Amino acid sequence: MSGVQLVTVTENDEGVRLDRWFKRQFPGLGHGHLEKMLRKRQIKVDGARAKTSTRLEAGQEIRIPPMDPILSENMEPKAQIVSAADTADLQERVIYRDKDILAINKPAGLAVQGGSRTHRHLDGMLDVLQFDAVERPRLVHRLDKDTSGVLLLGRNARSTAALTEAFREKETGKTYWALVYGKPGKQSGQISLNLAKRQSQTPGKRGERVEVDMEQGKPAVTNFEIIDVTEFAGSTFSWVQLEPLTGRTHQLRVHMTATGTPIVGDGKYSDGRALPEELSAHLYLHARKIRLPGSKGKAGDIVAPMPPHMEAAWGKLGFKLP
Repeated sequence: MSGVQLVTVTENDEGVRLDRWFKRQFPGLGHGHLEKMLRKRQIKVDGARAKTSTRLEAGQEIRIPPMDPILSENMEPKAQIVSAADTADLQERVIYRDKDILAINKPAGLAVQGGSRTHRHLDGMLDVLQFDAVERPRLVHRLDKDTSGVLLLGRNARSTAALTEAFREKETGKTYWALVYGKPGKQSGQISLNLAKRQSQTPGKRGERVEVDMEQGKPAVTNFEIIDVTEFAGSTFSWVQLEPLTGRTHQLRVHMTATGTPIVGDGKYSDGRALPEELSAHLYLHARKIRLPGSKGKAGDIVAPMPPHMEAAWGKLGFKLP
């Protein structure tokens, strides 16, 4: 980076700490160097002084100063040593590819990005998905570790910026499939419940938790539709289609729990209902489809087949896939 840049915070980074945002964008940037630039006010948020603990909001502008050549050489994410088995698996998971866009069917259980206790993640394996491109592919958005489904990658800087802009301007559409306990009160409808992040108060459980907070929370809107309902192992289960109109962290999981129909296998937000022995212990949430506008790419609708644990559950529950 040879000059000052202004980067707009997307909804995907809503609520993220400033230091964590920089770690995601520039893995080669040390914490001490970041602190120094903040002290000198070289980094600002919406023109104001910021701290490492500053929580970002969608639409804010982050001022990024010029980076020296030695630092810029280390800006790319550190690649992991990827086994032959992981390489083959990831490459087989490609469900769409052109010169600008690549989409994979992310498996449940694989983190998209690293963290203090996450050392195996997709971001560190992207070299094996470069194929014939000149540049290493870049993440455009994220999915929770335990959520499977469509994940988009930009194959060059231009397409990554265009896709990021499409997400920011809500020119894309996401469709999820989920298995929930019980049956929603209506065949279809809209859930509009503001969400806020809180530090977990549960003994022995660290980290953040998202909660409904109509006064201080950020607006979060989800459309839902029941596809099918069944009785199994003495309980009612529904196959629902979910379309988030906003991109809050854990939005679908919290919204479904708040409306009395938690997603099966959600150990963080479920209301304590036991997982039937006949179903495997996974989160039953799948990013089924992403719809891209024609002006941003040639792909149109990109659809991901369901993962094995959901296919098996659908068979046991008697749901018929299209």
